[in-house]
Amino acid sequence: MTKSSPHGQNSLTKENRISLVIPNYNGSATLARCLEAALSSRPAPREIVVADDCSTDDSVKVIQGYPCKLVRLAVHSGASAARNAGARSCTGEFLFFIDADCLLQEHTLAAAHAALDASGDAVIGGTYTTTPFDRDFFSIFQSVFIHYSESRMRCPDYIAAHAMIIRSDVFRASGGFTEKFLPIIEDVEFSHRLRTAGYKLIMEPKILVQHIFNFTLLKSLKNAFRKSRYWTLYSLQNRDVLSDSGTASFGLKMNVLAFFLGVPLIALSLWSGSAVALAGVFPLFAINVFLNRGLLRAFYDARGISFALLAALYYLGLYPLAVGGGAARGIMSFLRLRAGKRQSQ
Repeated sequence: MTKSSPHGQNSLTKENRISLVIPNYNGSATLARCLEAALSSRPAPREIVVADDCSTDDSVKVIQGYPCKLVRLAVHSGASAARNAGARSCTGEFLFFIDADCLLQEHTLAAAHAALDASGDAVIGGTYTTTPFDRDFFSIFQSVFIHYSESRMRCPDYIAAHAMIIRSDVFRASGGFTEKFLPIIEDVEFSHRLRTAGYKLIMEPKILVQHIFNFTLLKSLKNAFRKSRYWTLYSLQNRDVLSDSGTASFGLKMNVLAFFLGVPLIALSLWSGSAVALAGVFPLFAINVFLNRGLLRAFYDARGISFALLAALYYLGLYPLAVGGGAARGIMSFLRLRAGKRQSQ
């Protein structure tokens, strides 16, 4: 069921070709800020479409308080289904997908229009600002980490759905986001499908959204574990587990490897009382720091030396434990699925 606001939508011009699509499920805590930021954009979007996935909080009430179009799903179906439903209701030439906890910056849409004029039919991506809405350490760490990881390649192998711009006709012809997929990284699968179909993916770092994380240490580690679990499962199925892909970069993979090789060597050295085992730790550490030098520099550029040191300690010393644990869980899930397929044959 689709419900439109009483407010009129803009006529289609070059300045408002973009329909903003926001999937929502129980996002009332951030929705108002998200919609206010979208409405403050210059130029304004052609329309703002919020697809509510059967929220049980007061999300619908919040949405109805703003001049936007509300699309309500009949049953709780997930973010992919919500994005697809929102896209079907749009009238713009281009779709700009963001999340309900993302805030468009004042000139984000201006940067988007400039990128569209220069890119033809390419699918364009943006990324997070280096400074999140909430200024806690773990939120800043995550925002800088994602910003650096997503923007380091001009032509990435995926575009994240928190800032994805695509022609409406291309989106519809592609079938949109797969709705029967993993709980997350559906945008990675969609991007790979688009690339296979011959579409170019372009990253434009000037297209920025500010994310609301509200991360604590536990939330940060849980997020790393969960994303690593499903990314590993998908990558094994896709046979690209070793690819240098956005946040799943060579640097992160080396960081995990160095951690799980280095910790036993340090433990062996302490247990034996000999420093021989430590001889293998230093080359690992040096290679790891070299491969991650860009990210470590990004930490410094974002907040200075004090933050950079703390972020480096977290990234090198604790973060790989969660990522590695998630990867191990993903491998186990992959092996179970493969065993199940063999038994069913």
